[in-house]
Amino acid sequence: MLALNLSYLPTCNRFPSRRLSPFASSRAQMEVASAREVKLKAIEATPESFAPFGQVISSSPDWDEFGPHDAQLDLSRGIPRFYIMRLEDRKLKFSTITHHASVTQCLGSIGGGDWYLGVSKGSILEDETESGTPQGGKTVKKSACGHYYSPPKPDDVCVFRISGPKFLKLNKGTWHAGPLFQTKGMDFYNLELSNTNVVDHTTHNFRKDDGVVFIIED
Repeated sequence: MLALNLSYLPTCNRFPSRRLSPFASSRAQMEVASAREVKLKAIEATPESFAPFGQVISSSPDWDEFGPHDAQLDLSRGIPRFYIMRLEDRKLKFSTITHHASVTQCLGSIGGGDWYLGVSKGSILEDETESGTPQGGKTVKKSACGHYYSPPKPDDVCVFRISGPKFLKLNKGTWHAGPLFQTKGMDFYNLELSNTNVVDHTTHNFRKDDGVVFIIED
């Protein structure tokens, strides 16, 4: 069996340890009790409405040439990974949001069933700045993945409904929560990099940092 040395990878794993000390467990329960529910009305995703966050790609004739209506991808920082992702029990509620700094991710439902995605504009900072120092009124944090960013604000979050045979291309750095849906389970095709979920996964916790939980209204 081949032994892999993963010690060089940044510690921004998508799946942190779930073991909590009694103190941490008590604190988590207090956060749940004190969180404020914010209801967001879902917006239908169209090329125009979703433009600040990425693209909505619908079907086109197979003789069409490549153009601006096609997904403008950046997969240059690794090996592309295209796969079918099975998700279950992803109800219309979220309190965390994630971004990927190195890839334009594409997501779409198999069969065209309705699904939902919470988003906020990307806030990655190109200039390296001391973490925690306000810059132009914005707090700066350093991701475990190595880059700097400004945490998303609850007021900047919106939710889109994606219906029919189409998919979303997320710009690099776009904050996203989901896919979410009302059925028991759904399959999604997902285009990212082979190591996106290991080395490029930065998450903001609204419940912990802002005392907010989002509820989606259709």
